[in-house]
Amino acid sequence: MSAFSFLGFNPRVPTHFLKKRILNKIQEKLGHKFKRPELLGEALSHRSYTQTDPKAPFPSYERLEFLGDSVLGMAVADHLFRRFGEMGEGELTKTKAILVNVHTLARISREIGINKAVKLSEEEERAGGRERNSIIADCLEAVIGAIFLDSGIRAARKFIHAHFLKNMVDILNDQSLRNYKGELLELVQAKSILSPRYEILKTEGPDHMKKFTVGVYLGNKKIGSGHGLSKKEAEQNAAKKGLEKLAKVDKQNLDFFHKLEGK
Repeated sequence: MSAFSFLGFNPRVPTHFLKKRILNKIQEKLGHKFKRPELLGEALSHRSYTQTDPKAPFPSYERLEFLGDSVLGMAVADHLFRRFGEMGEGELTKTKAILVNVHTLARISREIGINKAVKLSEEEERAGGRERNSIIADCLEAVIGAIFLDSGIRAARKFIHAHFLKNMVDILNDQSLRNYKGELLELVQAKSILSPRYEILKTEGPDHMKKFTVGVYLGNKKIGSGHGLSKKEAEQNAAKKGLEKLAKVDKQNLDFFHKLEGK
């Protein structure tokens, strides 16, 4: 088995399935010209496409996504560690989480135009997969993995710096990228022995386009609910509502939490 086969792609497969104009535009936006364009082809192939189209020339991006996730996490962690010597472990972890979360990845993916280039099945296309955060975020991680395999860690770092770290302040100030679940957990545990608990209240729609409603509870009391196209998105929105509710509670008044604990 060749190294190429082991990595899950065939270097002899042409990339004609991607329009040349789109391929060139994506590489221009990436700031990386692929020596092996088949890697980019694999990184832009969603499972729905590879499993339903017998002519699909590449496997899905999932293996490259696995690799890219690690490369991105390492590069961001290294940058934060070196730049912010005064930051403690907790603050470093929170900052890294914002920079690499699904919302940040999806936003950058759209800026580059990856959402327009990813190959989907017709059914996934109709279901709105091209704008689904989870898909285009995973696709961007796969692209990072592809850049790493194509040209090594220096090229991957260059891309990550240009698209994540150079705009770090703007990303960190974007409230839509906050990890509301993490913030809620931290707030509650600072005041109480309780932990937030999430329950699915309702699911609607067909399997390929489900909508979720999730409630967040402290003890038996629901403190918020949220909606989303995935359970994770609905949980984040529920946590946001929970934070808004708790923000109305006097920070010095612990009676609210004591009542929830049954004290």
